[in-house]
Amino acid sequence: MPKSSEYVEMAAVEYLQETGQHELDARWIAAFFQDGGVQEDYPRQDLVAFSDLVQKALTKKSELAGKQMRFQLDRIIHFARRPHKP
Repeated sequence: MPKSSEYVEMAAVEYLQETGQHELDARWIAAFFQDGGVQEDYPRQDLVAFSDLVQKALTKKSELAGKQMRFQLDRIIHFARRPHKP
């Protein structure tokens, strides 16, 4: 049985792969909660609390991706401005 945190991570990754969005859809997370086995493995787990955890993971992933993108763009700009030696 996967840990609760592993279910959160699986849900976040699967949601990003399926939708590409960082704002969680309530119907999607409810279906994952029921069909993904979270409800079976953790019957005391609250759907709203689980949804909040998944949204937090999505936000963290989105912020990290934005940070990495800005870093890569800064590197490209830096190398583009560098004078080329003949």
